[in-house]
Parts: sequence; structure tokens; C-alpha cells
Amino acid sequence: MASEKARRFQEEGERRDVAAYAQNYGAHREGISREEVAQYYTQWAKSNKYEMDMGPERYRGPRIAADCVSELIPDPRDSARILDIAAGSGFLGQELWTKGFRLIDGLDPSEGMIEAARKKNVYSNLICDFMSEKMLNINTDTYDAVVVAGGMGEGHIPCSALYEMIRIVKPGGYVVIVMREEYLEHVHDYKDKLEPLMKELEISGRWTRVSRRVVPKYSFENNGVIFIYQKK
Repeated sequence: MASEKARRFQEEGERRDVAAYAQNYGAHREGISREEVAQYYTQWAKSNKYEMDMGPERYRGPRIAADCVSELIPDPRDSARILDIAAGSGFLGQELWTKGFRLIDGLDPSEGMIEAARKKNVYSNLICDFMSEKMLNINTDTYDAVVVAGGMGEGHIPCSALYEMIRIVKPGGYVVIVMREEYLEHVHDYKDKLEPLMKELEISGRWTRVSRRVVPKYSFENNGVIFIYQKK
């Protein structure tokens, strides 16, 4: 289904958008492993095309996510600790900085993306690692909010990573996930798994759902979905 949609976009889209879409699809192609994902993003970053391909006219995720975090955490924001998960080249970090956040850490498994993000000069710490079920070298109850914008997809962040997100956020803090809505059906690891696990974690008292909202034109004209949860 996802590959068929990519083919249609390539047939119908404008040339520049088609090239960018194809590049992005390559990072989410069916069967890709997380190690291949990290390597793919590093090569994309080193090509100096990533920021052009994924600019705000095609990909609104960072701006949407920053607006969400700003609504959840009012001024003063300069003392709030935020983790940008799957930070990429630092688009979300920049958006958060413009909103007044100053204690921003970034996590990404791609060395090339970490290098690009460092040049933005908005991150206090940058961590090159995968967001998964594995315990990160981050203390429990560290962040006021952890945010994922664009980090969900084939071979990207698994459902099991929700446990680690909850661990590292403070009680009363937030987990914000912004992703392409269609991945809930197209990605095997998420289909009939991601939202049921979110519900299970709510029933077990780990967190409370604040909202679930669909947003139009999140990425390449595709709808996005925003999940916001608050840790108990």
C-alpha cells in the first residue's frame, strides 16, 4: 500500500517534490532495519539535501510539535528540560528555541544528523543512540517533555520504546508524538499495536491521555496525528 502510494505520487507530483518524496520514502521503505535507517539518514545529511527536501513547505512536523509543547508548558520556558527524540538535523530544536526553550537535548541514531544538529547551536546535549526498548544513559524522571516529530515509521522507533519515553519523563511531564497518520495502518509494528499499547499503559496507570488529534497536510500533503500523554 505504501509503495503503491509512493508510485502514484511520483507519477502525479511536481519534479522537485517527487525527488524529495522519493528520498523520504527511501528512509521508510518496507523491510528497512533500524541500522539501515541510521546509515540512510547519515548519507542524506552528508548530501546537503536533507534540509531542502524536508523543509517546512513539505514537512510541518517540527512546527506542529513545537506549538504543542508550547501550549503544554507556559512561560517561563527557559528552565523546562525537553528531549527531542529523532532530532534529525535540528528542525524541532530550532522551533523550540524560538518558543523560549533553552534546555533542549537531542537524540538521534544517525551520526550525520547529529553533526548537522550540532551546527544549529540550540542543543545542550546531543546523544547518538536509538530510541527503543533499551534503557538509555539518561536518568529516570529527567525531562518535562519528550517529543517525537517524524521519528515514527518503518524501521524507526518501535512501539516498545514507549516504556523508555515514560521512564525518562518527569511525573506530570508530557510525551508528545507527531507522526504520519497512515503509518498506523501501513507500518507492521504499529498496526493494531501502537494505539492498543498506548491504551494499555493508560489503564495500568503509567500515563493519561491528554489528546489525540489529526492534523491536515502534515507531510507531503498527508495527514498527521498528534498523541499527547501526561505521565502520572
